[in-house]
Amino acid sequence: MSNEINNIILKNNLDGYILPKNDNYFTEYSTINHLKSITNFSGSAGFALFLKKARYLFVDGRYTLQAEKEAGKKFKILEIPYVWPKNILKHKSKIGFNPNLFTQETLNKYFGDTFNLVPINFSFRIKTIKKKINPFFKLDNLVAGRSVNSKINQLVKIMKKKKIDYNFISSGENICWLLNIRGNDLPNSPVANCKMIITKEKKIFFFSNLDKIKNLKSLFKKFKIYFLKEKNMLKCLVKLKNGNFSIDNKTCSVFEENLINYKFKIIGRKDPVYDLKSIKNKTEIKNMINAHIEDGVALTKFLYWIKNHSLNNLSEKKVEKKLEIFRKKSKNYLYPSFDTIAGSGPNGAIIHYRSNKISNRIIRKKDLLLLDSGGQYKWGTTDVTRTMCFSNPSNEIKDIFTRVLKGHIAVSSCDINKVKNGHNIDKIARKSLNSVGLDYRHGTGHGVGAFLNVHEGPQGITKNNYVKLKEGMVLSNEPGFYKKNDFGIRIENLVFVRKSKSKLYFENLTMAPIDIDLINFKLLNNKEKNYLFKYHFKVYNNIYLYLNKSEKKWLASLIQ
Repeated sequence: MSNEINNIILKNNLDGYILPKNDNYFTEYSTINHLKSITNFSGSAGFALFLKKARYLFVDGRYTLQAEKEAGKKFKILEIPYVWPKNILKHKSKIGFNPNLFTQETLNKYFGDTFNLVPINFSFRIKTIKKKINPFFKLDNLVAGRSVNSKINQLVKIMKKKKIDYNFISSGENICWLLNIRGNDLPNSPVANCKMIITKEKKIFFFSNLDKIKNLKSLFKKFKIYFLKEKNMLKCLVKLKNGNFSIDNKTCSVFEENLINYKFKIIGRKDPVYDLKSIKNKTEIKNMINAHIEDGVALTKFLYWIKNHSLNNLSEKKVEKKLEIFRKKSKNYLYPSFDTIAGSGPNGAIIHYRSNKISNRIIRKKDLLLLDSGGQYKWGTTDVTRTMCFSNPSNEIKDIFTRVLKGHIAVSSCDINKVKNGHNIDKIARKSLNSVGLDYRHGTGHGVGAFLNVHEGPQGITKNNYVKLKEGMVLSNEPGFYKKNDFGIRIENLVFVRKSKSKLYFENLTMAPIDIDLINFKLLNNKEKNYLFKYHFKVYNNIYLYLNKSEKKWLASLIQ
């Protein structure tokens, strides 16, 4: 494949070529990953820049160590947002890109406006395994909590207010939410790969693999919906009357934007569905609570097992398989919401580590084990990280773990009315670590979907997220610390924004204990100790009925 890129550069007289991780649906996880094929980097975000005499791999702080291990021999690893292609290229460099795999917003971020970007419609020849075509399926209104008609009416009202005639929804997750459908196109999310145009008259043009929508046609008879082949967008646009378009700057490709721009005026670049979808209704929250109780049972049973089990020849891979066995005992469990991270000792310091045949370690008694995992359940999505020890940890580790815990508690206990957004909460999460000169190179939290993607915006707890938090939003709370070649620590719960009278506050969804053997209780104040007591008490009350006698006794012993 690298030879193909060299040929593209030579044939088109380019200075370089840029290759993204994503496919043309811009999903975080997909079945096609050109970046991994050519660089060996397996992370969920990144891109490569090929020049005539140099190769660069750009990743964010979550993946710098992983990228060095997987691709560092052939690529120079650069960390975004500190370095971008525009910082290393010569003025007016001629760079090729596939217009189906980039949005205009991404190109602007990478290159600014000082380079000559050349669109080249080129597809790499890769071996793909023919998979069974799984049809999209409909969610009942009792599961989704709202009818399709009510959601469409809400969207069209926004469109009319903003004088939008056509809204191009290029994000599959947004279409899934709007039409109460799901699919099986991604490895860890029930997202359907599809795109659609909706008019202010509520007419819908739905673009997808037609073999996947046979079950849907009869379910949408009362709507003005036309099911079209994925490549028929141009034919559709030609037939539409002139008007104003809104697109999604996160997932509308340069190619698609150019098609729309040829005939229509683009007046909006943010899909309103993101904001609508971010606020979960009461049914979705109820489903998420139930999913987390089931997930909490599985994880608590696993934690009891590993804390009271001989580590003899126990590897990271075996840990992953064992946890999956516990989750599969739930009749509502479907599959993981992402690939489980079981990082022991130095592997735990790789923020988004994934074990393989080479890296897989046997867990030693003095190791810390960082376990980040989640599940897709009917009808909720979970994501939880626990760090655990198997011997008496050093004072250094206990102090750092406790400071991470203090940040975690500070997030859970914050006054949302006062802090308002994730930018301000992120500062709170880092305060205890920062006070002793420590920090972590990832955001404190991300938005989460309701039986959709485990990573969903627009809300988040990061330095650059200013989205106002509202009732019904679900986020992760996951501060951490990572010592290169030594250990990793992260404590993650999912929380949702609840409203009582006029006060907004976080309520924990995750129901799994925190390893108290890692805590230096002298560093906790009375409020933090009380929080920990109440949290473990709540976990016990929610899941004790599903535990055996030994598991109950162990869990009860953590309430102190």
